[in-house]
Amino acid sequence: MQTPAPVEYSRASSVDDAISQLVSLDGNARILAGGHSLIPMMKLRLANPGHLIDINPLESELSYVREEGDEVRIGAMTRHKDLLDSELLQRVFPNIFEEAEWVLADPVVRNRGTIGGSLCQADPAEDLSGVITALHGKAVVKGPDGERVVDMHEFHVGPYMTAVQSTEMVTEVRFETGSGHGSAHEKVERRAGDFAIVAASAALWLDGGSITKVGLACSAVGPTTIQMTRAEELMVGKQPSDELFAECGKIATEDCDPGSDGRGPADYKRAIAGVLSERALIRAWARARGEHLPRPAHWHPQAYVT
Repeated sequence: MQTPAPVEYSRASSVDDAISQLVSLDGNARILAGGHSLIPMMKLRLANPGHLIDINPLESELSYVREEGDEVRIGAMTRHKDLLDSELLQRVFPNIFEEAEWVLADPVVRNRGTIGGSLCQADPAEDLSGVITALHGKAVVKGPDGERVVDMHEFHVGPYMTAVQSTEMVTEVRFETGSGHGSAHEKVERRAGDFAIVAASAALWLDGGSITKVGLACSAVGPTTIQMTRAEELMVGKQPSDELFAECGKIATEDCDPGSDGRGPADYKRAIAGVLSERALIRAWARARGEHLPRPAHWHPQAYVT
């Protein structure tokens, strides 16, 4: 079946109007932004909302990348292409958004898909959720009772399931900034633009040669994006080294929970999670030291021309 079930449609005039519509429809509605995940699921009858609320009219309100104090804030309607081109993100979090966005789908998806849509789709194999988790990003969720800020480990509650309630919507993603930062994204995929077989995102902050803060996340190796908490706890306060990151790679292998499917057997994915985690940490460390690195092994820009 490649035809969606009958569905009602309306356009929101503001964030408050979108929330008001969600409340009036008693939660039997879905927010429509880029639509590149929701519409295919509707065609397959995997999603059957009774109503779509189009928030594309809110792009001027919800599309931005800006620095406020010690935070970078990204509006939920910010397109993948805008994240890829953002000079602010490249300056504050060098390369990690660029590396993830270049290998995310194709130009059509990147030109229309949004950061809020990617988060709310909660696909376990999606690249951007790993980046946001590694950078300790937080989602701002607004509903009829006001606004709340949700950490990523609380945001993703299961495959295609989030902490966003049926009368709420994501309006923004926030990241704390800091000095001594380096980050990287690694991915293995079957072909250019495909969902990950495994992906790993790493970010760390150094002070006096020691790791003061670190994030490590893997995609496509569990029911949600997995934050490698045990590996993070091992690294904090230590001097970075190849040996330390090799140990963290082993921990990632142990703490992921992949399944066997058309993209590969579970044992293969588990091994790749460890390898990519170690690679991403080593490259993040080099960037924190100010080294200029070649593109990662998965980087094939000719396959992702915009």
